[in-house]
This record gives sequence, C-alpha cells and structure tokens, in this order.
Amino acid sequence: MAASHVLVTGGAGFIGSHTVDRLIAEGHRVTVLDDFSQGSRLNLAAHLGAPELVVVEADVASPLRPVLGEAIERHGPVERIVHLAAQTAVQRSIDDPLHDLRVNAGGTLQVLQLAREQGVRGVVMASSAAVYGDTPVLPVHEGLTPAPLSPYGAHKLVSEGYLRIWAELHGVSTTPLRFFNVYGPRQDPKSPYSGVISLFFDKAFAGAPLTIDGDGLQTRDMVFVTDVVDAILRAVFRDDAVGEPINVGTGRQVTVLELARLVTSFAKSNSVIGFGPARAGSIVHSRAAVDRARDRLGFVAAVPVAAGLERTAAWFAAERASRLA
Repeated sequence: MAASHVLVTGGAGFIGSHTVDRLIAEGHRVTVLDDFSQGSRLNLAAHLGAPELVVVEADVASPLRPVLGEAIERHGPVERIVHLAAQTAVQRSIDDPLHDLRVNAGGTLQVLQLAREQGVRGVVMASSAAVYGDTPVLPVHEGLTPAPLSPYGAHKLVSEGYLRIWAELHGVSTTPLRFFNVYGPRQDPKSPYSGVISLFFDKAFAGAPLTIDGDGLQTRDMVFVTDVVDAILRAVFRDDAVGEPINVGTGRQVTVLELARLVTSFAKSNSVIGFGPARAGSIVHSRAAVDRARDRLGFVAAVPVAAGLERTAAWFAAERASRLA
C-alpha cells in the first residue's frame, strides 16, 4: 500500500502506540492526537523526534483542524484516521454519563467532521463488544440486536451510527471495529481502565494474591494487541467500507480461572488465587463470531492465548526490572 498520512487519536495509549509502531514500520507518516489523560509519551519513546511522527496534545472532543496545522504542514493532508481516543471505564460512564457522551460520541463526531473536510479516504473507530450487552447467544455475531448495559456501550453504539451515516451521506469510508478483550504489553495495571490480564500480572510479579470476581468459570475472548493492530490496518486502508461493524476477537473462549493460572505460571509466581463476590452486571460468557472479519478484512487472529501471555509476561518482567534497577 502507498505511504499515507495517518492520524491516530489516542495514539499514546495501549492499543494506539502499538498501532503507531506498525504504521511507522510500514513507512507511513503518523500524527498522534492525545490529551494524555490515559496515554503516555513513554509508549512512543521509540519514535519521539523522528520525522515520521508528529505528536499533538489536544482534546478529541474539540474541533480538530485548528490543532493539526503543523502536522498537515509537515505530512500533508490527513488521508486515513484510526480513532482510538475514548473514555473507556464503564463505571465512570455510569457515574458521569455526560462526560462519556462528550468524549465518546462527541469525539467521534469531531473525527468525522475532520474526515469530511479533509477528504479522508478511510476512518476506523474502536467500538466495543459492550454494545451487545449480556447476550446468551454464542458466538456473539454482528447481526444480533445491540443491548448495551451502560452509557459507555450506548455511546459506542451511537458512534457506530455516526460512522454509518457519514458513509451514506458523505461517502467517507468508515469501519467500526468491535474489540473483545484486548491484552498485551503496555497495558497499564495502575489505570482504572486496565484489563484483567495486566491486573493479574501486576499482582503475580509482586507475589500478591490474585482475586477473581465470582467463581472464575466466566469466559472471555482474549485477543492479543498485535492482532488487533492487524485488524485496524486492514480496515483503515479500505476505500469502500460503509460503516458496517466488524468483531475483532479470536473466536475462542478461556475461563478467567485458567487465565489466572497461566499468568502465575508465566510470571513464575507463588501468588495465591482467591475468589470474591461476582461483579454486578458482569457478562458471564463472551466469544466473538469472526466470520465477518475474515470475509471483509481477511483477518484471522494469529496469536494463541498462551503465546500472548508469555510475551506479556516478558514485558512486565522487563518493566519491573527497570523500576527496581
């Protein structure tokens, strides 16, 4: 594919920084837009100062064209957008739904307005399996009627609607990707937005108990971050997408108890695995239908859970060693 100027909102975050790594490795010019409320410049350390990267500190829910002047002057017009910036804490969306609406739905509208004004050829947005709610249907497929259980899920669904409308009204090629449980290096265990894997590794390397909410038999579709990036790039370089949502997962399930056991094994930890009360409103079982991702994007997740956890353990070990040095 030809080299492009790609804007990555939330590009200093967990998934965003891995996306930046891949884009730069493939020869693209990248602008990261991030307010650094969740992301870190350390995640971009390998590229800071490189001519291929411009970093813009800004709020995604504000007009974007005025803050992108330097980036456009250096890299030319924005040609593709990977929209990952979001408020991702479900509980915060419940406590402050207006903030969630502003950042998630409002931020998506700002991105789409920029896309229309700039003649952007492809927009990908990080949506979420949260739009489905707690469905008994497995695997969870894109044809199900969404039933989100939180303002976060509802606002992601609203944002998907905006992508479809912009494709129909303005001809912008758009794809919402419904991420399942993403894990891997750089996922911050101290963040309130962190996933269970990073929390487990943080505890395991410290020798602290791992507490599972409920009996541990609930299942998740765990997808490694580099697989997610592969799906993102396949989607953003399409020129014919019409806002159709696509699941990004592995199509396989693993119990939370098995994840805890694998984490302690790869961390070489003696941490005790314990159990607490089940979390109210938590989804019991989750597994993505992956046919549409295969058929539309040619995407099939390549990293098995054990291999992904081993790579994540190595990163946590290196991070811990550097802190203690």
